[in-house]
Amino acid sequence: MRAGSARSPSPSVPLPQGEGRKKEKLWVFTTRADTIMGVTFCAVAAEHPLATHAAKSNPKLAAFVEECKRGSVVEADLATIEKKGMPTGINVTHPLTGEPIPVWVGNYVLMGYGEGAVMAVPAHDERDFHFARQYGLPIKQVIVRSEEKGVRGGTHPSPLTPHASLAEAVVESGILVNSGKYDGMASAEAIDGIAADLKAKGLGDKQVVWRLRDWGISRQRYWGCPIPIIHCEHCGDVPVPDESLPVVLPEDCVPDGTGNPLNKRADFVNCACPKCGGQARRETDTMDTFVDSSWYYARYCCPDNASAMVDERAKHWMPVDQYIGGIEHAILHLLYSRFWSKVMRDSGLVAYDEPFTRLLTQGMVLNEIFFRKPESGRITYYNPADVEIKYDEKGSRIGAVLKRDGQPVEAGGMGTMSKSKNNGVDPQALIDRYGADTARLFIMFAAPPEDTLEWSDEGAAGANRFLRRLWKLVAEHINAGHAAKTDLSNLPPPLRDLRRQVHQTLAKVTDDIGRRRTFNTAIAAVMELVNALAKLDANSEPARAVLHEALELVALMLAPIVPHISHALWRALGHEEAVIDARWPAVDTAALKQDSLEIVVQVNGKLRGRVSVPVQAPEDKVRELALADENVARHVGGKAVKKVIVVPGKLVNIVI
Repeated sequence: MRAGSARSPSPSVPLPQGEGRKKEKLWVFTTRADTIMGVTFCAVAAEHPLATHAAKSNPKLAAFVEECKRGSVVEADLATIEKKGMPTGINVTHPLTGEPIPVWVGNYVLMGYGEGAVMAVPAHDERDFHFARQYGLPIKQVIVRSEEKGVRGGTHPSPLTPHASLAEAVVESGILVNSGKYDGMASAEAIDGIAADLKAKGLGDKQVVWRLRDWGISRQRYWGCPIPIIHCEHCGDVPVPDESLPVVLPEDCVPDGTGNPLNKRADFVNCACPKCGGQARRETDTMDTFVDSSWYYARYCCPDNASAMVDERAKHWMPVDQYIGGIEHAILHLLYSRFWSKVMRDSGLVAYDEPFTRLLTQGMVLNEIFFRKPESGRITYYNPADVEIKYDEKGSRIGAVLKRDGQPVEAGGMGTMSKSKNNGVDPQALIDRYGADTARLFIMFAAPPEDTLEWSDEGAAGANRFLRRLWKLVAEHINAGHAAKTDLSNLPPPLRDLRRQVHQTLAKVTDDIGRRRTFNTAIAAVMELVNALAKLDANSEPARAVLHEALELVALMLAPIVPHISHALWRALGHEEAVIDARWPAVDTAALKQDSLEIVVQVNGKLRGRVSVPVQAPEDKVRELALADENVARHVGGKAVKKVIVVPGKLVNIVI
């Protein structure tokens, strides 16, 4: 389903009609109406009437159309084939700008989806991008990522030409640029605005399109789940009897690249028909691997059951409490899993309706893209590790060169790590240099798990410095001697405040990891606590006791994130058990109690002081303490106070 998409025409299509010409409409369906101002050509399927019409007077185009018709119409195949096309010689008119837009026949356009025609926006669609690159068609950028500095600074990239150096399509939603009246709008807002404008012109509207189709699960390959069907000339297709299941594959087949090797195994293929007993052939197709991966989680509940798919244990343990996966799972695996779960439910095998209670979709990892584009030929991409960044005297970046030849390379900005862009990072190099815990800490600290993460060597080095600082803090504490048992409920005010911070941090980390899954904020809280502990003068027994408790809790709080270092610190702090076997610590609510708290004091909305007030102080007492602060009184300057606004426990704002 594609909700919130637009069906819009390029309305003026001159078509030859006998002696004269008449105007027709070319309808297109798009899920990205926000990119409509970046259309630089339209592409139609080979079966489209417009392609047929244009091919009548163009033998080369007619031959190309026939070639396309003989190709695959499976979307998975179209995603990987070489993108080919030919111009029709016909232009359509852009529905909003009136500009002429050339129409091409493309082998990657499906007649069975939408209208059999697409508005091509090369700057924001990967297929259109490669097609435009190949045929020298214009590329006009009309979307920038919302986090890019150019948007915040109010400057927009220039529209791109066929010779522009955009390294890859910007496929994410973002902020519109080079789009006239829609400039500055977010994608969602622009989609609504553009759809409304098209509707007002009678040229388009929003529609919901369903893309559900039958699932073809057969695969012509050896290794997979055999399809339990036997083909008999007399009885037709006969299911393998239950008592003969499962069908077991021979394990000594040797694939030689000439097709499914099962077809060459007479001992597997030849069999007796379960109905008539006559000679028959076993099915050699195997199932799509998604069939297995669509219900494995239920099988985990009862892996030792030799007589059924699942048993009562699946009803006890399912559904899954938390599913963690990449964005690519949302399209296939999760869809199939929900489908398979409902089949199993309807068959009485399980009791749940949905297989997963909560979903955490991990963000993609981004890294810089570097490339060279020759005058002719394909773009060559270079790994960031092989590139040296050049800076001027002021430290501003002025370019980049390839290390091996010292010649310039172009920078394509941040993009998703991929083999095609050669911008991946080998984690082994990071592990060899810093250790696996540093890699884990950096990745979890750099961004919330559902957001994109921009790779940074400096960030990895910073994560390592923190772990070294923590290691040193624990080592110095241990080397100073054993911490004596001390009553932590009766501490002097400074130590009581520090211990309160320790347990406030524990409460936050517990919530961030356990409920919110925001590991980056949990790590930030622990880092802040470690900074406070490093400032502690731990010469007294009470101070050493507070520090010891705090370091134990730090080791436990970091254990899910940096397990190896946490285990070593936990053992060094006097524990024989492994940190992984230790229970998650409980917050000492008594430590959270406080007699006074610090609140902010503003004068006309500007911060002018901070005062300590008793927790139970009435509002008039808080007002009195705020006005008595020396710095606040200086900014009031004897002027009449018009109003004092008290936000309990947070701030006081004095209006003069």
